[in-house]
Amino acid sequence: MLVFCLVLLISYAKARAAARRCVAVRATFLRPKMECAQMPPTLERARQVASLWNVAGAVRPVGDPGLINGTWCVGEPVAGILQWVNPVFAAEVQLDIQLLTDRLKACGLETPSLIPTANGRLWVPHAEVGEGEGCWRMLSFVEGTTVHRIENLDQAHAGADLVGRFHAALDGWNAPRHAPVRRIHDTSARMTELRDALSASTDHALFSDVESIAVAVLEEWSKTSAVMGLPERICHGDLKISNLRFDADRRRAVCLLDLDTIGPMELACELGDMWRSWCNPAGEDDPAAVVFDLAIFEASAEGFLSTAPALSTHERGALATAPVRICLELAARFARDALLNSYFREDRERYPQPGQHNLRRAQAQLNLARLAAQRIPDCARILGGSRVAGRHLG
Repeated sequence: MLVFCLVLLISYAKARAAARRCVAVRATFLRPKMECAQMPPTLERARQVASLWNVAGAVRPVGDPGLINGTWCVGEPVAGILQWVNPVFAAEVQLDIQLLTDRLKACGLETPSLIPTANGRLWVPHAEVGEGEGCWRMLSFVEGTTVHRIENLDQAHAGADLVGRFHAALDGWNAPRHAPVRRIHDTSARMTELRDALSASTDHALFSDVESIAVAVLEEWSKTSAVMGLPERICHGDLKISNLRFDADRRRAVCLLDLDTIGPMELACELGDMWRSWCNPAGEDDPAAVVFDLAIFEASAEGFLSTAPALSTHERGALATAPVRICLELAARFARDALLNSYFREDRERYPQPGQHNLRRAQAQLNLARLAAQRIPDCARILGGSRVAGRHLG
């Protein structure tokens, strides 16, 4: 009997170990590419690489380098912006950016543009100058200032006015693409990934906390009447306010920055993500502080639709629920990332436990989705009002 029990215990232990290995393998396949992104190179490396361009001057870090690429100013006054582009973006995206900026300039819009190296290349593979992936490029510098939160309604109107002009310039533009299309917003897929992460991560230290949020996210999504599957446009892909360059007095929006995310996308995803960010000045890290500022929504809707190309009735109709859709999509992504320890974007100083920061973000986006859902009738009224509808009915 003793031998029999020992055999059972050994078999059970092996079975549990195998199960854990299966879960680990499954979780590895579930993890987004962003987790595998390497960190930016050092300032010393940037100074070495800058010599490949005919742009003179000292190399120094920018004040707000961002989370993905590495960014340095070259010269004083600034003559160029040197960037190490994270390998999450294909190097060929530089070709798409060049086509895009040529189009924007032809339509009278200001934009940063690529500066070729001394021997005429648009980018330099990082492997040519050191170990690791990614590539290097240099962009022209656009005078102005960066805004991290909407400060007033005029600013919201001006920023969205620029976004509308950007879309008007690209309306009907069908340039060939060189970099693979990145499906940034696929809400149904994010929900499926969340369910898979839940089933693969039951032994995670934060599972109970994440599960309660995940169940709520999936329930809210099941109740959402978001319109999906509409025709796509060429979109910017990341319209947080800090990706807009304002003039010195912070009143006029000058140009859009960070063009790596350009690509085909439903307009509802583009603007839903914009409103998710702009209408919540509290940011992503405090679930109790989030708000959905209807006045900012109205000012930006008026600004966008005053300059945007004509929208179809279906496109315009999808905009009222767009913030809810994107908030729930991001809540699902953050909850999944918390379980899979996808820590690339987590602040380890404030949130030392893996997954803790993304857990907090997931709760914040869930709270914001609920607030935005309460405002859907108001958003629909604003979008259908005489001041913003006008010629934008297809």
